[in-house]
Amino acid sequence: MQNNLGLTEEAARYGVESWAVVLDKMTPQQIQQPIIKPPTTISRNQQPIVESTHPKPTEISQARQIDYTNLESLLQAQNFRAADEETCQVMLAVANREREGWLRTEDVEKFPCKELSSIDQLWVKYSKGKFGISVQQQIYQSLKMDKNNRDVWRSMGERVGWGWRGGWLGRTNWLDYNNFNFSQTAPSGHLPVARGGWWGPGNWERERVFVVSLLSRHAECNT
Repeated sequence: MQNNLGLTEEAARYGVESWAVVLDKMTPQQIQQPIIKPPTTISRNQQPIVESTHPKPTEISQARQIDYTNLESLLQAQNFRAADEETCQVMLAVANREREGWLRTEDVEKFPCKELSSIDQLWVKYSKGKFGISVQQQIYQSLKMDKNNRDVWRSMGERVGWGWRGGWLGRTNWLDYNNFNFSQTAPSGHLPVARGGWWGPGNWERERVFVVSLLSRHAECNT
């Protein structure tokens, strides 16, 4: 008699007996159950993990290389007015705001620490420690810096030579940009103001917001 595979009953029995002999000689360790791994499933609500390529929201994304050659040359030549105006252009380039020609408060608050440090170091180096954002920040900090305290701001302005007390009702008179002292005889922290025309003459309230935000950003970058 043959089964469905075409084997005689004797041949089939021989095959079973042969496998029985083989299994009888194998150790328990050699006889293992097949390892079946469960299929990988993703929950309907589970999102794949993808590393974000977006910049941190606390800092402006710096996609291009900033050239400081011109700024350094002007500072080295002690041409402080041109260097101040160049500082303005460099900051606009960093924030990608060259077309607008002015910086928003959020641009200053997220200004890249690396670029801020580069600008500051050049000013400090070529003024022999007299000018620079870090110099201004130290003066402001000594006055117990407070963004919302206009008395502190006025004291700051008088300390670095941007204005003087003595106006009507004791108000501070602020310098026009053309009357700044662009020389080494200026008070410490007098420069940079990076004000070369982006706020317009006499708009010291906007300048206050800009400078205070910039000095606060410098403090954050160095904590």
